[in-house]
Amino acid sequence: MRAAIYARYSSDQQSASSIEDQIRICRERALRQGWKVAGCYKDAATSGASMVGRAGIQALLRDAQSGAIDIVLAEALDRLSRDQADIAILHRQLTFLGIKIVTLADDEINEMHIGLKGTMNALFLKDLAAKTHRGLRGRVEKGKAGGGLCYGYDVIRQFDAHGEPIRGDRRINDAEASVVRRIFREFADGVSPRSIEPRRDCRRPKFVSHAAIC
Repeated sequence: MRAAIYARYSSDQQSASSIEDQIRICRERALRQGWKVAGCYKDAATSGASMVGRAGIQALLRDAQSGAIDIVLAEALDRLSRDQADIAILHRQLTFLGIKIVTLADDEINEMHIGLKGTMNALFLKDLAAKTHRGLRGRVEKGKAGGGLCYGYDVIRQFDAHGEPIRGDRRINDAEASVVRRIFREFADGVSPRSIEPRRDCRRPKFVSHAAIC
């Protein structure tokens, strides 16, 4: 039996070693079962909310359609997808091709797993979205950045008393802020946005924040 191992972790806040850990324990399972590992497919720092844009899962599907594998092996069903519709379609496609989905958490996946796990994963995503929105709102209301890094700022990396990272603090980057101020001055003087360029000794701003002017 030819097994394709799939591994994924969802956020750049997680350790990249998670991918290798998943592959390692899946290889151990394949060895115990006497399966040949035909390939390893992975998507790093990628959400499981959709299979769109995930190069690893798309490559796996192409090889499945070519008849190169007999089993898809993953740590858990949510590594393949957390979207209920996506996982149902994936299961139907692979079943049609005669390919089994096996996870370390639930062994061979059947329709019951698809229904129950799919519902649980959909609820998890809904709850995660609500918690993320709540957390970002609370951070912004405290005067901190909601996420991402705007040109003109540096991230302040610090930890609380429990060793947990304190997120959302920024400090103005003086060199970049001077570019931001100049851009706004030129715009206020009537220079068109297309004509405004950053200084040659500075990188082009990806995003200019009004707050950087202060």
